[in-house]
Amino acid sequence: MKLTEFVVKESIIPDLSATTKEDVIREMVASLRSTGAIAASDEESVVAAILKREELGSTGIGNGVAVPHTKHPVVDQIRAAVAISRGGVEFDSLDGEDVYIFFLVVSPSDRPGDHLRGLENISRHLRNSDFCNFLKQSQTVGDIWDLLLEGDDSDQA
Repeated sequence: MKLTEFVVKESIIPDLSATTKEDVIREMVASLRSTGAIAASDEESVVAAILKREELGSTGIGNGVAVPHTKHPVVDQIRAAVAISRGGVEFDSLDGEDVYIFFLVVSPSDRPGDHLRGLENISRHLRNSDFCNFLKQSQTVGDIWDLLLEGDDSDQA
């Protein structure tokens, strides 16, 4: 499963305006709604599901990265948004540091394998410090999309 198969290009946010955990989640879910990946009528329930998942333990995995996610019946395939925060956001990360790179994932409830494969793929790329550094420096949707394409290509090598 390639990043570009489930990240919705039009929902990439190169300069996130949110400054709190909940606002980050809301802004990213709204970006998926604006592309039609999530219906407007489902936006609040998706936000609530992700916030509920955060109560179990922060998805701020450290090194300036967070991967908020949920399984939800309103999507029929895995969908993700990517966002970069220029100033960083306090996200209750495992290492206590601010988060700059966000991948928000919504997967169908009945396809847990896809959910895990998507999270694995994201995690593998986010362990690459060069990938993360280039993401943080990206200024445009095109820059971020090109990095995701390069990441997918490196998986094939």
